[in-house]
Amino acid sequence: MDYFSATSMLETFKALFPKDTSIAVSDDQHFIDYRPSPSIDLKIKPGDKVTENTVTYKALTIQQKTSEHINSHVFGVPYFGTSVPLFDAGSPKGCVTAILPSRQTKFLSNFLTVQMKDCWVPVPYKDIMFLEAQNRKTWIQSDRGTGSHKYSLSDLEHHLPDDSFIRCHRSYIANVNYIAEIQPDSHSTFLLIMKDQTRIPVSQTYASHFRKILMF
Repeated sequence: MDYFSATSMLETFKALFPKDTSIAVSDDQHFIDYRPSPSIDLKIKPGDKVTENTVTYKALTIQQKTSEHINSHVFGVPYFGTSVPLFDAGSPKGCVTAILPSRQTKFLSNFLTVQMKDCWVPVPYKDIMFLEAQNRKTWIQSDRGTGSHKYSLSDLEHHLPDDSFIRCHRSYIANVNYIAEIQPDSHSTFLLIMKDQTRIPVSQTYASHFRKILMF
């Protein structure tokens, strides 16, 4: 991975994450670029070795997306990291890591607190069918009704359980437990028919990852 591609990648990924996210890019052994945020700085420098106790190392080792809380013994600052390996010819050649302040782990729970009309309702993850970005708001469709959330889809994506929720479109995150059917669709690659009959597109951007996760 050359410097130009890493720099271009960082500019793209910074726009996808919350403002207090630091971003690190590595090859399979060393960090090659790093952009700290005002909220957390691990003092990573290009050329630093990817050490064994980092979330980046773990993602490269198991060759899949990895999210984990890392204590202060590694960088001197505790953090919550999400790392996604980058592949070339089937082998991991690098990794992009989103680094959040440790306080962000307090957001992790088994529910979202959703605003419904004039009140807020804690909705367990298992009851959420899908999340939709529409008219600059995030809408939560659940067994308990429809409501909104103040965080964006990009914010919420990194906190929802990987074993249930999958990003399938820039405007949708779906709970796989509520998918009734997956149909081919010429305009969006796939079309999800949810158990409440809502039709959700799977865009070309997410189609390959979607198929890999659901193994079809």
